[in-house]
Amino acid sequence: MSSEKKGTSPALKRSWFQGLKSEFGKITWPTKNKLAKEAVVVLVIALLLGCLIVVIDALLKAGLAFLW
Repeated sequence: MSSEKKGTSPALKRSWFQGLKSEFGKITWPTKNKLAKEAVVVLVIALLLGCLIVVIDALLKAGLAFLW
C-alpha cells in the first residue's frame, strides 16, 4: 500500500476542480427583475402565513378560554 491517502493526488484534485468549474458554468442565474418578483412573492406569502397563524392562535385561545 502507498503511504498517501486515497484520492489526495494532485491529478485527482485538479480533475475535481475542473469538473466543479464546468458545473458552475451550467448555472443559470435569475435576472434582477425575476429575483425581485420572486422575493416579493416570498415576503407576501410569509406575511399571509404569519397572519393566518395569528388568527388561528387567537381563535384557539378564545375557544379554550370559553371552555375553561
